Amino acid sequence: MSLSLILLIVLVLLLVGAFPAWPHSRGWGYGPTGIVGVLLVALVVMMLTGTL
Repeated sequence: MSLSLILLIVLVLLLVGAFPAWPHSRGWGYGPTGIVGVLLVALVVMMLTGTL
């Protein structure tokens, strides 16, 4: 497994974990999901350009 695949899997798990659907995270809003989403998009762009 390459490092980029491992990072992609970790970010997807973080995105699912930050989704505001569980009772403990309803008050957080969309901040955590947005931050993880931006990191996921940056990782995908880096993978497509070959810098990672």
